[in-house]
Amino acid sequence: MKDREYMSIKKMIEYADKTLRYTRGYSFEEFCKNEEKIDATVFALSQIGELVKNISKETMKKYPKIEWIIIKNLRNKIVHDYEGIKLDFIWDIVTEDIIKLKVNLTEILTNME
Repeated sequence: MKDREYMSIKKMIEYADKTLRYTRGYSFEEFCKNEEKIDATVFALSQIGELVKNISKETMKKYPKIEWIIIKNLRNKIVHDYEGIKLDFIWDIVTEDIIKLKVNLTEILTNME
């Protein structure tokens, strides 16, 4: 695999870590009241989606546990309809999906080394 893919996956993990750090210790209600936390979290999620463009179709097929297209589509939704983003949807991603994504991305990095 290419160095670009490796670096993109590494950055995706870093952004996943940021989303977890930004929301750690917050309830959904507290999160919804903090504009800076919302903006930082949503930006980090959009960056993960942006980095998907650097992942080859071969890699996507090799690691189907990651929903690459959904991640990319989330980025598009954030960028093109920021005001339409539902915070409960973002919260679900951060509290339910991002850890699984990080585990799967870490597995890919381990296999690349």
